[in-house]
Amino acid sequence: MTDTPRPADQGDALDQFLCFSVYAAGLAFNRVYKPLLDRFGITYPQYLALVALRDSNGRTVSELGGKLHLESNTLTPLIKRLEAGGLVTRNRDKQDERVVRVALTDAGRTVVDEALGCVPAAILEATGMQPQDLKALNVSLASLGSALRNGAAASDADGR
Repeated sequence: MTDTPRPADQGDALDQFLCFSVYAAGLAFNRVYKPLLDRFGITYPQYLALVALRDSNGRTVSELGGKLHLESNTLTPLIKRLEAGGLVTRNRDKQDERVVRVALTDAGRTVVDEALGCVPAAILEATGMQPQDLKALNVSLASLGSALRNGAAASDADGR
């Protein structure tokens, strides 16, 4: 489970890379999510943004980017597409006009509620795993992601 290749007689070197397994699983998730979300007219990143806004409507663009681990150059076009689709609104904060808040519209809330009513069950079925196993895997991957982000932040702070 490291990035140290195994000898050729022990299988494909890529199969030994944890980073490749996570990457390949991500690609597989996207292939499963696409037809599920197409019926709602949204992409996977848009779905995640809508879910994040459902949990905390009226987030600032910065807060939403932090929650989704997206930079503003990726997040801004995503939000603009959601706004053009009538699913979110963007408004300047009343206390600080430099801050932009993003909120679900009624149509956006309907889309995310309908998607959450069917997509998670379809994903669970597609994995073929038990809910408790997926929950444990999710906890492990969240911890891994946090450790990697914190390690990268420490390296950036050290100037490495």
